[in-house]
Amino acid sequence: MLLCVSCLSVNGEMNPLGPTPSIHRSVSFRLLRLSVFLLLSLHDSKGKAIWTAHLNITFQVGNRIISELGESGVFGNHSPLERVSGAVVLPEGWNQNACSPLTNFSRPDQTDTWLALIERGGCTFTHKINLAAEKGANGVIIYNYPGTGNKVFPMSHQGTENIVAVMIGNLKGMELLHSIQQGVYVTIIIEVGRMHVPWLSRYVMSLFTFLTATVTYLFLYCAWRPRVPNSSTRRQRQLKADVKKAIGQLQLRVLQEGDKELDPNEDSCVVCFDMYKAQDVIRILTCKHFFHKTCIDPWLLAHRTCPMCKCDILKP
Repeated sequence: MLLCVSCLSVNGEMNPLGPTPSIHRSVSFRLLRLSVFLLLSLHDSKGKAIWTAHLNITFQVGNRIISELGESGVFGNHSPLERVSGAVVLPEGWNQNACSPLTNFSRPDQTDTWLALIERGGCTFTHKINLAAEKGANGVIIYNYPGTGNKVFPMSHQGTENIVAVMIGNLKGMELLHSIQQGVYVTIIIEVGRMHVPWLSRYVMSLFTFLTATVTYLFLYCAWRPRVPNSSTRRQRQLKADVKKAIGQLQLRVLQEGDKELDPNEDSCVVCFDMYKAQDVIRILTCKHFFHKTCIDPWLLAHRTCPMCKCDILKP
């Protein structure tokens, strides 16, 4: 669009020379200013970082212990980013969403610290987390709806004080739920994982695309812009054309045996200092001085005057 518009003159007619340098400078400045604006706008964007949670899970059945470690969840938006560990405890009863104010947790007797495993849905995240905290949980793990696989997102749970809250996928949550219901003693250590900034990735990608287009535009302009000669260059080109034309109008002659120019006592070519020989082609200037054609033509293109008397071939 910029290319099309800049090719038009003020009155709407097409400029045969293409975009003028002043228009390109203006366009380039505006592109640069927009790039700087996009960079500065990154700092003020209201996106929030997402912190992943590493879950070190231990399953104990009698004397047999199985451990697994994975980046299985994400911290809630209002959760402290802290390490927490403990036995995994379920809400009592058939309903695992912990929405009832009377919900209790089946905490094992030997457990000092514990984490509540709660199903998503039925009430707010804030209600679930605060209820578990009131019952003494050191952290809360909420697993997603059925049918969502292992998809997770950062929960919003304002007003939950300083209790760690993590969401895990439904598949992982159901695995833990069924293991505990079958009598497996499960403990989890929640570690702070990596930070992801989706808004930054989106802005950086947009900015990269924009800057690529800008650089491409400037490169194409520099490569293809018409070379508009200035007045001095135009004069030099015209002068060179006139000299070529004048040289073409000067007399040529092929020397033959017996010509006086072949006499050893005659002058040699003052450009190359070689003696003239039969069949040499000479150029005769308006001042009657003559030289080898291959010697004098380049000289005249560079100097325009006879190397002997300085006669200008452009002057009558």
